[in-house]
Amino acid sequence: MDAEELRLAVYRAFAATGRAPGHAALAARLGATEAEVRAGLRRLAGARHLALGPDDTIVMAHPFSAVPLGFSVMAGDTLWFGGCAWDSFALPHLVPGADPALVATTCPACGRAHAWTVTRQAPPEGGQVAHFLVPAARMWEDVVHTCAHQRLFCSTDCVDAWLAATGNPRGSVLDLGTLWRLAAHWYEGRLGSPYTRREPAAAAEYLRSVGLSGAFWGL
Repeated sequence: MDAEELRLAVYRAFAATGRAPGHAALAARLGATEAEVRAGLRRLAGARHLALGPDDTIVMAHPFSAVPLGFSVMAGDTLWFGGCAWDSFALPHLVPGADPALVATTCPACGRAHAWTVTRQAPPEGGQVAHFLVPAARMWEDVVHTCAHQRLFCSTDCVDAWLAATGNPRGSVLDLGTLWRLAAHWYEGRLGSPYTRREPAAAAEYLRSVGLSGAFWGL
């Protein structure tokens, strides 16, 4: 089975429906067996294109998520789970017809609801901040844990309250403008083929280009 064809089928299904395709659907689409699909998904996970759960189910294909991690993204008649603050702000940039999109979440510290209209033209207004607990260089050690801890807070005061309550160390804090710039082009090309992941040096350069320092990368 061609790994790139499988990757593209997964990503396009997520983009169109907001849900992860199952093994049988992928096998039928690609003219393969379910065993071949499972093996292909494991290869894609090994190359960090996907995150898999039990029985080789698709959990994440960034910026898409099959599980709720604190965000919802709505555009037109499609509802996606936003995998994290980064991915939720990226979806309107990646998916055709998803500009604008409504991104909604709650503050992990105080539970206050927040929503933004996210477009490709300019960052949304607001004084809220994103807190990224895990440095970028370590994000794939447990990518679901990483995404679950890239959240949006009312303010730095709420970040401080959450850190005190949970005992977590302080990570990187981003304002909405920086978050929007980070998300805008990070996933560019993932709905096309061929797609090649950025090498670490190129990824670090991208982070610097949107105003993030080595501390975000974990240097």
